[in-house]
Amino acid sequence: MDVNKLLEGFLGAKGGAGARVGAPDRAAGSGLPSGLIGGAAAGGLIALLAGSKKGRKLGGKAIKYGGLAAVGGLAYKAYSDWQAQKTSGTEPDPLGLPKPSPESGFDPENDRDARGDDFRLVLMRAMISAAQSDDHVDQEEHGRIREQVAAFDLGPTEKAALYDYFSEPAEPAAIAALARTEAQKAEIYLASALCIDPDTPEEQQYMRALATELRLPDGLRGHLDAEAAAARQQMA
Repeated sequence: MDVNKLLEGFLGAKGGAGARVGAPDRAAGSGLPSGLIGGAAAGGLIALLAGSKKGRKLGGKAIKYGGLAAVGGLAYKAYSDWQAQKTSGTEPDPLGLPKPSPESGFDPENDRDARGDDFRLVLMRAMISAAQSDDHVDQEEHGRIREQVAAFDLGPTEKAALYDYFSEPAEPAAIAALARTEAQKAEIYLASALCIDPDTPEEQQYMRALATELRLPDGLRGHLDAEAAAARQQMA
């Protein structure tokens, strides 16, 4: 399976495998980091998934923060702050954080999950699950997602994977079971938090359940939430 092409279809070409953290280039006319903008301009599926929420208030958020390198950088910062007992979410530009070294364990682009598969697929599934946690995606919207998948220049294996991921119920236990390390647990939680702005009881309950299933260490969830909130504020 071509994971890079799969991610390009999901996040949009600019939010796929080539996204990087640290002094990103700005997309022309948008003021947004070109490596993180993903979605709308490039036709990413996450634009449909997040944008389908009533009121469209999720619209650009999941799109702007979709770069998987950013997930690793923000999760590493939150984890380091938690270890050092420092306050998280105070950086003036949280999306300009340097990319963690591979030795840190926060390297989703080169990591494997508990089953030995590409860990980036887990983060994609985590974002899909979180975005669907309040059941706002109806049958018509699922139909539009399927139509867009069918139109992508993807092979049958990649298309089948996307169909499967979007058909799965929002189940935090299933997502958490794919984590292999504590770093991966932090990245899964942060990817989920970046994909939504939890403002409904269903979304809030989903994030609580996800934190429980991941067995995040005491206090770490608060640091991850702070980094996600800072990123949303930065790009609002």
